[in-house]
Amino acid sequence: MYPHAPGSDQAHAYLWSTPGVTLELTHNHASSEVYHPGNAERDGFGHLAFSVPDLAAAVAFLDSRGVLFKKRPEEGRMRSIAFAYDPDKYWVELVEREVRCDVQGVAAAPQFALAQTMVRVRDPETSLAFYTERLGMTLVRKAVNETFTTYFLATLPGGAAVPADITGPAAKDYLKRVLYPASVPVLELTHNHGTESQPEFKHHSGNEEGRRGFGHLGFLVTDVYKTFEDWSARGVTWHKTPDGGNMKGLAFAKDPDGYLIELIRRGQPGKF
Repeated sequence: MYPHAPGSDQAHAYLWSTPGVTLELTHNHASSEVYHPGNAERDGFGHLAFSVPDLAAAVAFLDSRGVLFKKRPEEGRMRSIAFAYDPDKYWVELVEREVRCDVQGVAAAPQFALAQTMVRVRDPETSLAFYTERLGMTLVRKAVNETFTTYFLATLPGGAAVPADITGPAAKDYLKRVLYPASVPVLELTHNHGTESQPEFKHHSGNEEGRRGFGHLGFLVTDVYKTFEDWSARGVTWHKTPDGGNMKGLAFAKDPDGYLIELIRRGQPGKF
């Protein structure tokens, strides 16, 4: 059981040290704004995904609680996934995983385990370079479809074995058998073919007036100030510098598509 009171310094210290993945929900007090869930024309944010050991049982559980679905397993061509709506109409994908966890020393995931975040990118080569070279993520799967390609990246410990062929069935199995059961964070980048050849093409990032909904991705780093210096020297642009604004010691960079990337010091003691 989680031991800390939400909002306490202990809870924040736990959050800034967790090896897993968290979902940050932001509520603007007294706001009447209706938030934009993404998936309209040129929207960048697509969905969150949760892994489950039994897709049919998960759908039945949500059905019993009145959850609405955009796509059920029996609908469409992809029978191994479902999409539910959350209360704000964000899409929540359900993907199946293996019941047991193959990662030594890691307990099996709960019934619903946060698995990945999907955003759309204009130029996959540029985005992959950013997330692998700047943020140390590893490309573990590439799935090519007729009109789009998806790239799955994960934050892995040094020396972790990954499939030799990231386009084959072993890569898909790696997600279901290793990463999802261990609740390892996965970032899914979706590239709709042809956008890379359109220099003026731009996805909505989720922070524009009238389209606010998706906010940012967050990463823990060893030293925010050093990261700021290193990235600035390499041409990365910033939404907030470490000493900008009231909250000192955290920063917001922009990735190649303009998505905000929050950087927080790993082990940050308590609140900012």
